[in-house]
Amino acid sequence: MSRFLIISASMGAGHDAVASELAGRLRTDGHQASCVDLLSLLPHGAGRGLRAAYRTALRRCPWAYQTVYSTLFQDRGPGGGGDGRSTAAAPLAAALAPRLRRVVDRWRPDALVSTFHQAAQTTGRLRTAHGGDCPPSTVVVTDFAVHRQWLHPDNSLYLCVTDAAAARVTAATGRPAKVCGPVVPAAFTAGGRPAPGRQPSRWGTELARIGPGRPVVLVSAGAWGVGRGLTATARLLADAGHLPVLLCGNDERLRARAARLPGVLPLGWIDDLPDLMAASSALVDNAAGQTAVQALAAGVPVVGYRPIPGHGVEGVREMAEAGVSEYAAGDAALLGALDRLARPGPGRERRISAGRAVFVGDAARLVAC
Repeated sequence: MSRFLIISASMGAGHDAVASELAGRLRTDGHQASCVDLLSLLPHGAGRGLRAAYRTALRRCPWAYQTVYSTLFQDRGPGGGGDGRSTAAAPLAAALAPRLRRVVDRWRPDALVSTFHQAAQTTGRLRTAHGGDCPPSTVVVTDFAVHRQWLHPDNSLYLCVTDAAAARVTAATGRPAKVCGPVVPAAFTAGGRPAPGRQPSRWGTELARIGPGRPVVLVSAGAWGVGRGLTATARLLADAGHLPVLLCGNDERLRARAARLPGVLPLGWIDDLPDLMAASSALVDNAAGQTAVQALAAGVPVVGYRPIPGHGVEGVREMAEAGVSEYAAGDAALLGALDRLARPGPGRERRISAGRAVFVGDAARLVAC
């Protein structure tokens, strides 16, 4: 039995969801696992301030976040990754490293696991400073697009979503990288359409009542309800004969606005998303995050559309280039993709098979090796 310290960050819900799933799998295999929120290690109030600034930038001035992302996260031309260290992250990592060191000394884990890019910088810095006195560190890269902030050459191992991401990591850091696919709860994989003669789920019954005969299309806005033109997208889908279900996360204002649109079903945060996905025909996604990969596991085709800036733009395009989703550059392309994917047919089946094929390994077993 080993002890694992998993370092995440409460930026949205995706990184924490991966950390929680990994911890659960490790405990099932007989290990001890504890999760720590990197933001909670910052001085009083600083973590909340950093999270609020990020959320505000995404909501109100996305151009500012795109500028920050282009400057601090993307490579600056060929070889821009250098030796894999992100000097832009150095000040924050320098502040976090001694605080994380105190957690490590108190809990004494056998290994560290990062599910957030700044955590990867911090564990790498910790190992640079303490060498053999620091546990080995695995970074679970949750993004399809691997930006500079994930990369530090003193981490021990990287686990990636795709072969392309793993190649990017090794080229930049010189460290080993393995492909495991996304980390998704088993409830999504276990879902599926009801067998003939079997009663449909609660969501299947409810959606059939609300929009009989209309293909159900989920529109994702993440935990914070972030995105450009979300209500316009929902209205477009409703006018085209779909039943758009707008996932508003914790944004009650977005939910209230969408509730005024005819033919649109807006939902707040829900705990039975696997059942909802099992009753849905497609997902319109803007971030290539956890909702997107959960849809892949559930056999729900994904169409990237109007991505959020920075990691959203890169992730949605990388996801499409990996062949597991489609990217729609405009309204006509979105409706055309849904015509192919939201209704039964060979195109839909090919996309579902490609999406499920990305799940090639168990990240928890690779962490524990």
